[in-house]
Amino acid sequence: MGGDLPLILPSKLGGYWIDPPLERLVDVSPTGSYYGLNPDSYDIMERDKEAKIYQEFFSSRYHLSFTAVDPSLGPLVLSVRLEDEENKLRVILRMKECSLTLISSKFSQISLSLIPQAPELITAFDEHRVSPNFKFGILCQKDGQFTEEDILSNNEESDEFKEFLSILGETVHLQGFTGFRGGLDVCYGQTGSEAVVTSFHGREIMFHVATKLPFTDGDPQQLQRKRHIGNDIVALVYQEGQTPFLSDVIKSHFLHCFLVVRRTQRVEDSGEPSYQVSVTAREDVPPFGPVLPDPPIFTEVRQFLLTKLINAEISCYKAQQFSRLELRTRSSLLESLQAELSTRSQCMMGDRSLSALPSSEGLRGASEGSGGFIENFKRAIRVRSHSFETLGVPRKVGSSAAQKPKCGLFHDLSHQLRLLFSLVLSDKSPGPMPALSDSLGPAEVKDQASPQEDT
Repeated sequence: MGGDLPLILPSKLGGYWIDPPLERLVDVSPTGSYYGLNPDSYDIMERDKEAKIYQEFFSSRYHLSFTAVDPSLGPLVLSVRLEDEENKLRVILRMKECSLTLISSKFSQISLSLIPQAPELITAFDEHRVSPNFKFGILCQKDGQFTEEDILSNNEESDEFKEFLSILGETVHLQGFTGFRGGLDVCYGQTGSEAVVTSFHGREIMFHVATKLPFTDGDPQQLQRKRHIGNDIVALVYQEGQTPFLSDVIKSHFLHCFLVVRRTQRVEDSGEPSYQVSVTAREDVPPFGPVLPDPPIFTEVRQFLLTKLINAEISCYKAQQFSRLELRTRSSLLESLQAELSTRSQCMMGDRSLSALPSSEGLRGASEGSGGFIENFKRAIRVRSHSFETLGVPRKVGSSAAQKPKCGLFHDLSHQLRLLFSLVLSDKSPGPMPALSDSLGPAEVKDQASPQEDT
């Protein structure tokens, strides 16, 4: 299997798991069982399984969206759609921490003002974590190299290393490159002249190959190379020789996982090269597939490596450092979404108080101009009524019941929304129920309906 030395050695300070595990050097790897993952599966993980629900089931169909601000939960955005069959409601409740989904029994029908732009805004929020693009670092470790400085200082690419790069993707000229560039300069050559790229199951991948990034004489740290590879989350290390890779040798706040590959030969093969693979990641990175076979040796390695790299990055986002960052980002985006939808709804309803507030170009006409759809409608009715009175034409008077103001409309709507919020939270939330009924008064419920005809 390519020599007696393992591909990876654990850090003296700990904090990393290794797969396959080194029984005599470290504890059993948490990936050993893979929590029941199918060892024959090469499926790519989904970073956010609920990101596409709104686009698939809501955006092109008639539905309603509502916003509210709860004292304990913060901004909330609720989307509701009546299913075509069985009188069911499909519900998405977006909160700072997560989005909850539910299919529930039908409530009475409700309708308020329409915001045509709402589906695009909500879709953008739901899918803000989903990206078809990935970037990974590639390091070449030669025999006898143990330090970060040695590994980053390699300039020459052997035929063996070039052959391996050709398995991963295509070498392209960066000048004028129009695909996903992964932060590399495609105009002035400041990040080198070439890079390795590939497409895999609808995803664009850019490899930051250390030997192709600019080399700086007199800089042992090679900061120009470290600037790109150190900002990647996952890196691949190709070993030429038998020197093991140390889990923490590359110092970076972002790098959380390394895939280490070494070329080897199996006796039963007819001279064809095969590759041995090992994985190491920080201890708070959950396990991810595909599962390494036993022994972890491949003759066809491309599909395994690309799938493993993508799943590694998706799994790394669940580590503490990235999960905290994602929570802050989600909270900020949700606050912006709730505020934007609420402002647009009030503009649509003709809230003149918004004219004194700063507004975007898209909202300025609504807030400073005609006063919104409702105000225009009222103005047209008043003009029509005045015209009839001037001409002496009697107006039709309906029944007394028809003239009664529907004072219970907003109360009924508020009650229904409280039921929806409570139903979703009580069905999905493991904690105690928040007192939403105290915070969702009629004046605080803003309809951001975005209905469109079924297509």
